[in-house]
Amino acid sequence: MPAYHSIFLQDKDIRVIGNFALLPLRTRTRGPAYTLPALPPGTADVDVDPQSESYDALDEVLTLFRANTFFRNFEIKGPADRLLIYGILFVSECLGRIKPSMGSREAEKAVMTGAMEQFAIPGDAGFPLNQSFEAPANKNDAETLRQ
Repeated sequence: MPAYHSIFLQDKDIRVIGNFALLPLRTRTRGPAYTLPALPPGTADVDVDPQSESYDALDEVLTLFRANTFFRNFEIKGPADRLLIYGILFVSECLGRIKPSMGSREAEKAVMTGAMEQFAIPGDAGFPLNQSFEAPANKNDAETLRQ
């Protein structure tokens, strides 16, 4: 059984930095990504249909996380797959910060603290997947990825 690839591979009008896709997000926070419309009333964040205009890359990472972590090999078919890999790596990092003895508030604090720390991006010495990712072409692109 092959690994699951991003449904955003078919999108052609996406911004790419290095070979990393900047896909739209469903958010109210300003940043470099295009903002998707909010979910329709009565739709839970965990029940977003992949065909919905509000389905974003984070929904996809969370949906495919469990299934794709079991695969030893993953054929990268485009920039959207690289974002999927990076998202899975980030979720793994978040889960690694949560200890079984933590309450929900402590776990949330640990994850938020980790998300605010300086992190490696493609091209940095500490980035674990540099063999599969291109470095940003300049400092502006690097800062855009950090946002």
